Amino acid sequence: MKFEFRTEKLDASFWDEQYRNNNSIWDLGIVSPPLKAYIDQLKDKNISILIPGAGNAYELNYLLEKGFQNITIVDISKEIIAKLKTQTTIFNKVQLIEGDFFNLNGQYDLILEQTFFCAIHPDLRNEYVVKMNQLLKPKGKLVGLFFGILFSFPGPPFGGEKAEYKEIFSPFFEIKTLSPCHNSIKPRMGTELFAILIKK
Repeated sequence: MKFEFRTEKLDASFWDEQYRNNNSIWDLGIVSPPLKAYIDQLKDKNISILIPGAGNAYELNYLLEKGFQNITIVDISKEIIAKLKTQTTIFNKVQLIEGDFFNLNGQYDLILEQTFFCAIHPDLRNEYVVKMNQLLKPKGKLVGLFFGILFSFPGPPFGGEKAEYKEIFSPFFEIKTLSPCHNSIKPRMGTELFAILIKK
C-alpha cells in the first residue's frame, strides 16, 4: 500500500498552522452521525472516555450535553487546546491535555476515534494499535470511524482498507464490528467504516 505525503512534518507546528488557517478539510462542523448514534445508546454516564486528536471536539460537546463528565482530550496542537479552554461549556469539566498521544498515560473505558487515525503518519499505525490497547481498561472499547478508501491526493488525511485494519487490530482487539457506515454524512457515504473493537 503506497501513501503520498505532503512535504511538511506532521508535528505540532503543522497542526497549529492548520487550525490557525481553518485548513482541516475533514472537519465536519458537527458531531459525526455514526458516533452520535453510538453515544445515544450508552447508558452509563460515569464511564471514562478519551478522545485523541479531538480537534474542534464536536463529539466532546455532545457527550457533555448527554451528561457524561469523565472525559479526557489529548491533542498535539496548542492552538486547539487553547481554543477549547475558552469554551465555557467545557471549562473545568474536561481534562484537556496538550501533548503527544503516544506519550499519554491513563486507563479508559472507551476511546472514541474520529479522524485521528487518518491524521497520523501511516508508519505509526502499528504503534497506534499498541498504544490504544495499553490505554484501555480490561474489555475497554475503541469505537469510531476509519476511512475505507485510498485517497488520490497526498495526506493527511490518509485512507486505508478493511483488510489492513483487520490485520493490525486483530492481535490486540476483538473485532466486534468493522463495517461500512449506513449513516455517514452524504459527502462521506461509502467511504467510512464503523468499528467497535474490544481490548483482548
